[in-house]
Amino acid sequence: MTKNIFILAFLILSISGNSQTLKLEEIMKGESFIGNQPTNGRWSLDGKKVYFEWNPTNDIDANTYLWQKGAAKPVLTEPKEAAFSKLDFKRKPNSDIVYYIDNGGLYSYTVSTKLVKKIIQQSNPISNIDLGTTAGIVFFEQNDNIFKYNAKEGTVLQITNFNKGTKKEKTSDKDSFLVTQQKELFQFIKDKEAKKQWNLAKSKAVKSDFAKEYFYGKDNLYNLKANPNGNFATFSLVEESDVKKEKMEVFITDDGYNQTPDTKEKVSTANLLKTKFGIYSVAKDTVYYVNFSTLSHIQDTPKYYESYDNLKNKAKEDRVISTQAPVYNEDGSLAIVDIRSQDNKDRWLVSLNLENGTFKEIEHQHDDAWIAGPGIPSYSFDSGVLGFLADNETIYFQSEATGYSHLYTYNVKSNKKIQLTSGNWEVREVTLSKDKKTFYLTTNTTNPGNRNFYKLPAIGGTLEPILTKDGAHEVVISADEKSLLVRYSYKNIPWDFYIAENKKNTTLQQISSSPSESFKQYKWREPEVITFKAQDGTPVNARLYVPKAENANKAAIIFVHGAGYLQNAHNFWSNYYREYMFHNLLTDLGYTVLDIDYRGSDGYGRDFRTGIYRFMGGKDLSDQLDGKKYLVEKYGIDTNRVGIYGGSYGGFITLMGMLTTPGEFKSGAALRSVTDWAHYNHEYTGNILNFPETDPEAYKKSSPIYFADNLKGNLVMLHGMVDDNVEYKDIVRLSQRFIELQKKNWSLASFPVESHGFKETYSWIDEYSRILNLFNSTLLK
Repeated sequence: MTKNIFILAFLILSISGNSQTLKLEEIMKGESFIGNQPTNGRWSLDGKKVYFEWNPTNDIDANTYLWQKGAAKPVLTEPKEAAFSKLDFKRKPNSDIVYYIDNGGLYSYTVSTKLVKKIIQQSNPISNIDLGTTAGIVFFEQNDNIFKYNAKEGTVLQITNFNKGTKKEKTSDKDSFLVTQQKELFQFIKDKEAKKQWNLAKSKAVKSDFAKEYFYGKDNLYNLKANPNGNFATFSLVEESDVKKEKMEVFITDDGYNQTPDTKEKVSTANLLKTKFGIYSVAKDTVYYVNFSTLSHIQDTPKYYESYDNLKNKAKEDRVISTQAPVYNEDGSLAIVDIRSQDNKDRWLVSLNLENGTFKEIEHQHDDAWIAGPGIPSYSFDSGVLGFLADNETIYFQSEATGYSHLYTYNVKSNKKIQLTSGNWEVREVTLSKDKKTFYLTTNTTNPGNRNFYKLPAIGGTLEPILTKDGAHEVVISADEKSLLVRYSYKNIPWDFYIAENKKNTTLQQISSSPSESFKQYKWREPEVITFKAQDGTPVNARLYVPKAENANKAAIIFVHGAGYLQNAHNFWSNYYREYMFHNLLTDLGYTVLDIDYRGSDGYGRDFRTGIYRFMGGKDLSDQLDGKKYLVEKYGIDTNRVGIYGGSYGGFITLMGMLTTPGEFKSGAALRSVTDWAHYNHEYTGNILNFPETDPEAYKKSSPIYFADNLKGNLVMLHGMVDDNVEYKDIVRLSQRFIELQKKNWSLASFPVESHGFKETYSWIDEYSRILNLFNSTLLK
């Protein structure tokens, strides 16, 4: 008790003695202290207004604000206009009419006259609008079937007639004695039956205008889509999963009774689900399936199989794949399908012949680790950047073939592939102009920690800079492509909205101001982004917070960001804004703080991304140790007074640091941390460590629970009890290991109402008070 009082008194004196004061209970309020930052910027359909969500008055939730040219500041939007602005509109280039879904109904809106027309609304909601080649043709989905609306004719036609399950055939019992007798005795009955059979045969000879029923069994139907002409529909069938799901215990409930909701499926080969890609021909009124067994490398075995005797000579077989809905050119004459192996080591792009169900392979991508990168999703059931240019025969896509995600085109008819961008940087986002002749690209060309905005001819050429100053630019282009709505931030400047002309080296005009007066009273640091060499020679970036010489206490704290594939050593406002403020507080107290973009982090290309393959807690942890060495050698930090902390993946690395490199860190705080990767989710973990059934060694060397006996130093673990991402059970299992091993220098703080991302300010305050107490009591002499 005496020790804690001393620590608290020391903390108060340390902070209040500084000319610029920070209070933990204030900064842990998050955005209600900083000022709520606006989000979800968008243009009105006529391009005269911009809308965004904002909560400058700290209400329970954000409201919609609008700004228009000449206005002094944004104003609150009327609820009806706000709701309309949030709808997902479908619009053909230069069309005055847009289509949208609202409350399950299909509507049209004429921009010039502001006329709204309700087209169809029924008790069964509709979804997934697609526009046809011809103006006024709209396809939509309802009850797992496709319908076509024709604005010119005013008709709605059902295109497909799919049904889950199997057709119930009528059972024909043997004729009873009386029925047989009637047929034998009376010519009238014989003639009636003959006429019935003749009519039945005739009806089968003439095709009905209405699609016949197709039953697809127990599988699940996904990605149902019509081609732009409405001649075909494609779909995917995925077998029903019977994998057991994790259950979570909820103790704090409205009625006082515990709840046990399902959460997630654990990583397993059982989650590799067989799929089929089907085509429905409207003209033939029939369904057929595409056989993808001739894809190149479809039977290649993963390289890691060579490490296991039971797998190295495994018989060849087609790997399980997943297919996306086709991407069509304007007239529907070409269809491109994005295909992944479900172990996510291969990606194919194929040109599909809808008429005969065949395909031509046009692009194959492979990674011994896993396919991912900007514009290339890391999950096999997601789609990436893919579309057609104005000539209707050239596609564009992204690939990490050079080691960085760049933009490519491929002409389906000439088979010519062109790399449009190149260099040791990434194309982060791609937008095609309305005429499909120009790309607008968000990149990190000038620095891995920037998000720049450029213009590039679709045929290739030189990048034209539009927004390139340090920081991040999130850009939405107006319908006429003359103006830009930009959400911008810098290291110590939170996000706000700006307007700019769409021109070379444009300037920003600020239209919102989010920081609060309380936030502006403190001079927030611009942490230097430094680069140090890892032990294998790889350059590693990190944010560095250095105290004034007179305050320096020769102790350091290393922060480990979460998510693994995430970037935090950048030049813009961090998602970890509470941690950013906490690091300012720590620096005021004399600590040196290092925030490392370790191996596996986003923004640095393929090799950096996959540096953790088959060994989490390997290079990603050694990067922390190399960062510590950098601080000791360059900033005079006492090697015996370094702490480490982080949440989620950062909590995992903290545990690995404390358990696999005992003594390197005097103390550690592990928040919401994974302790055993075999208990984490399938999509994320299967990419990096493969599967427990096929690569058990990767899981054993990557899971802290196997190294619990090595604990040395002071460990605090903190976990929300209703965490449906990293289960509370994770930290309970590790606690049990510590108990059985009679480890004493650890503690666990549980938060009964918190999930993976904490919500309540009192939880944040409690959590970070414990972290601060840990470092003050163990790192200060």
